[in-house]
Amino acid sequence: MFLFKIIKTYNTIIVWILNGKGLIVGIFCFAFLNSPYFSQAQNDSSSSKHRMLVLPIIARSVETNWSFGAAVSSTFHVKSATDSNTRTSNLQALALYSLNKQLVVAINGTIFFPGEKYILNQQISYSYFPDKFWGLGKNTLDKDEEPYNYRQFYVYLHPQRLVSKKLFLGFLYEFQKLWNVRYVSGGLFDKENVSGRYGYVVSGLGASITYDTRNNAFAPDHGIMMQFHFSHFNHIFGSGYEYTNFAIDMRKFFRIYKQQVLALQAYGFFNTGDVPLRSLAALGGANSMRGYYAGRFRDKNEAVLQAEYRIPLFWRFGCVVFSDLGNVGTHVNELDFDHLKYSYGGGIRIALSKSERLNIRLDYGIGPGTAKGFYFQLGEAF
Repeated sequence: MFLFKIIKTYNTIIVWILNGKGLIVGIFCFAFLNSPYFSQAQNDSSSSKHRMLVLPIIARSVETNWSFGAAVSSTFHVKSATDSNTRTSNLQALALYSLNKQLVVAINGTIFFPGEKYILNQQISYSYFPDKFWGLGKNTLDKDEEPYNYRQFYVYLHPQRLVSKKLFLGFLYEFQKLWNVRYVSGGLFDKENVSGRYGYVVSGLGASITYDTRNNAFAPDHGIMMQFHFSHFNHIFGSGYEYTNFAIDMRKFFRIYKQQVLALQAYGFFNTGDVPLRSLAALGGANSMRGYYAGRFRDKNEAVLQAEYRIPLFWRFGCVVFSDLGNVGTHVNELDFDHLKYSYGGGIRIALSKSERLNIRLDYGIGPGTAKGFYFQLGEAF
């Protein structure tokens, strides 16, 4: 009970939220690589490198139209962790305001501690977001589009500990507060009795198991990552809704020819219980099913397959082609070929750091009907 009291107290002082499923980041001025804003420091005593990039940014996505703001990206090794077994840590902070009057302020990243005995993933953000809703399920129609908006705090913390070679056990904490939800009275939200449409707070604890042999944190060219995690949201933790979320993420990277890479991902997102609006599976976005509006199809469960072929060209430039298959459903057995969603497309890569493989990506995704969109993003989709 003491742990539960700590969680409830912590909930009252959270002031940031992260929305890691769809942060849109685009670099406005690549020339800053050679400006005073770009620094590369060398610590002689530990030989640890710290790189920091501070940039004005411009971004575009299906959800935001054009966005403008600033970002700080930092890559570093913790203490003297420069051995080949410890990947580079990264932290990003950004603030964006879009032509659709959306505001996102976020901090996210991954810290690899010496020897990778511990890893910490964190995602924290605040957002004000005019959005769109088409109803629940995989059969919703484009003409049913309704506007809504909300304010949100979100925090996701995921520390992991190495327990065997490349095998990690982790603990998860997730907090979400949604308020000032405004939607069309008597419209789809009311007709479908969507949970959380009046605003809510959810808080949950969970656990994870991860097997990770990838050789790079940003753009691996070989290795696999398999992760399973679950989180349970309960009144005991201060949550207004009770439900359980399960997710499985499997990725495989093949070096095909010279530095060309085939990247594959299978992702499943499943819920049981009374799931509020922003915790539902949401198909689409900058990192999955590119071309679809993020949340174009919503339901309790989702399954997605992605494939991407990455080809270096010259200097700091590369290109990719990709394709995706996915679906949503109220029940797991509805994740079938009935009304199967697909998208495909291509993009350009510009390396901010060739040694760390940190890229700007410019992607264009296409799907059936109105599904199409252009994305600027920092880092690969997966």
